[in-house]
Amino acid sequence: MKFFVDTADVAEIRDLAETGLLDGVTTNPSLIAKSGGAIRDVIAEICAVVDGPVSAEVAATDFDGMMKEGEVLAAIADNVTIKVPLTWEGLRACRALTRKGHMVNVTLCFSANQALLAAKAGATFISPFAGRLDDIGSDGMELIREIRVIYDNYDGLSTEILAASIRTPLHVKQAAMAGADVATVPPAVLKKLTQHPLTDKGLAAFLADWEKTGQSIV
Repeated sequence: MKFFVDTADVAEIRDLAETGLLDGVTTNPSLIAKSGGAIRDVIAEICAVVDGPVSAEVAATDFDGMMKEGEVLAAIADNVTIKVPLTWEGLRACRALTRKGHMVNVTLCFSANQALLAAKAGATFISPFAGRLDDIGSDGMELIREIRVIYDNYDGLSTEILAASIRTPLHVKQAAMAGADVATVPPAVLKKLTQHPLTDKGLAAFLADWEKTGQSIV
């Protein structure tokens, strides 16, 4: 499974990219607003740090507006993925932008039927929002499992499942087990994936024993 980070904080992205474990970035209007920068500048800076797909979302809700904004965003860098909402207008834009050779991430997916439509429209990525479904008492990971089954039924569907609204390390594991191609996670959650109390305990014991030897490796 590929790891994308869900943030527009360039410093965080640069730090994570240095690990070699980061495959891409997702942003949205809320994250851009939080960054305090102009969207074109922020996306350009992120694309200079990350080689993989960088999702930049349109603000328009009509087809013509999405197309205009999509072309502006795509011109920033070759690895920009245009993010459009899962509406009829968004699906129309997805089809048109895909035919122009652009990567498209269809966002705000909450049902398997929506995901099927996005794949039919040629989406590069579909973003089911698992955490937001959990918030209303539904099973977000069940949606990912359903989409995986549907996509695997048809060889002609190449859309990747990008598990979004990931809140915890458990969500990451569940998304991987459900067959998501990508998980986009906040920086803090990505860093937590390394943590386990037995790892900390074992390392402390090893270091204590090493100190007793009085040796130095260098």
